[in-house]
Amino acid sequence: MVKMMRTIEVFLVIIIITGAFIISSFFAVLPQPRQVSPLNLRRLALTTLQTLDADYSLSEIVFKDSSDPSWSELQIALSACLPPNIVYNLTVYDVRSGSSGELYIPIKSLSNAESLGIGSDAASYLVASSNVTFNVIPEKVGGTLYILNCSDANGWWITGYTAHSLAQDLYNLLSPYFKTTVMVQDTAQLGQILNNQSLQGETVQNAVVINTFGEAVPIPTAYCKSPYWEDTYARYCHFLGNMTHLYNWTWVSIVGYPFYYVSNTGAFPNYNNTYGIFGMRRVGRADDDEGGQAGVRAFLQGLDGQNYLYDNSSLIPDTGFIATLSQQVLECCNYYGIYPSPYQTSTRALKDSILTEYHLTIGLKIFDSVTVSGTTYNPGALYNHVSKNGSLLALGLTRTPDIRLTALGLLSYYKPRRYPLEYTARNATRLVVLQLGLVGGV
Repeated sequence: MVKMMRTIEVFLVIIIITGAFIISSFFAVLPQPRQVSPLNLRRLALTTLQTLDADYSLSEIVFKDSSDPSWSELQIALSACLPPNIVYNLTVYDVRSGSSGELYIPIKSLSNAESLGIGSDAASYLVASSNVTFNVIPEKVGGTLYILNCSDANGWWITGYTAHSLAQDLYNLLSPYFKTTVMVQDTAQLGQILNNQSLQGETVQNAVVINTFGEAVPIPTAYCKSPYWEDTYARYCHFLGNMTHLYNWTWVSIVGYPFYYVSNTGAFPNYNNTYGIFGMRRVGRADDDEGGQAGVRAFLQGLDGQNYLYDNSSLIPDTGFIATLSQQVLECCNYYGIYPSPYQTSTRALKDSILTEYHLTIGLKIFDSVTVSGTTYNPGALYNHVSKNGSLLALGLTRTPDIRLTALGLLSYYKPRRYPLEYTARNATRLVVLQLGLVGGV
């Protein structure tokens, strides 16, 4: 009997609670859908302005005369971007500098209603004229920049380019940052600077010399003889190392294995690199399959002041790998406005052991070091001799060359500053304000 009474009590409680819920729901006033999930008019306004300026149409139109027909086109596009229950007012202001601050002068207004009601919101969008440019004055690196552009030499591992096109691109990128930039137009002119003879009154010492010929290096006809032809011009590479040390040059190799070939189309018309490129000879003894690698060894011996000794032992890994730009160089990309890919393929990275063999230090790692089978390699670095006389920048990357890496490496090392150029420009900035209101039902 007691259990039956408990069951009846439970049923009564359930009936009472259910009835109360039904009655309260009947009399409850629910919020409108607009209040539950309100339309964000400010976000819609900003998104609309960004859409109108996706192809810079808005930025172009707001600087035109108020009677220009393109304003009508803008209003048509604006109406098409918004839902039918949205009213708008778009006002364009000319931004000018006054004695007490900035002045905002309205110059044009577009609207599809007399009033926006009591529930409205707005977004603003600042537009700069395309006729205004931002200029900087680069700080000048003190020494001379020599770019090898020799018409009587051929390059290798610069697939898709010529040395002359690379030279012009490097000139455009780097000449603003150097006090003097000289294009070395033939191997005879290269011979002049090797003899400390200026070409245009510039200073030969403390220069940067960029070899745009990839794995080949131009050789003047005057050096196509004894003793420079020893071991098929490995001795010439040793001489280049000597001169780099003597004149405190920074010698730059833009891609591949440095000093693998020598090139002079007049002196070697019947010689080719076995790939059909005439006017060049592979460095190293004729019976030595690995002789081409003797060139960079000879150069480093000369840079270090060592006597010449034929050495063809390899400095590169047996396999390629992905190289990553160093953090220091990445941080310079925005500053100098140069944006190469941060990931490159390297097959000609130099062993880290050259630091001790030839008394070098790393002045700048362009790419992070990579360890392969227990041996550390540098895909791209600027090496300084410990005597502080002479440097080598070597980018041991796979063809094709990206000269932006060369430019960025040099700028990251020398760190020339960029000074903003002050200028005054009238009517150069417009403020666009789009105010939206909501009309209609829920």
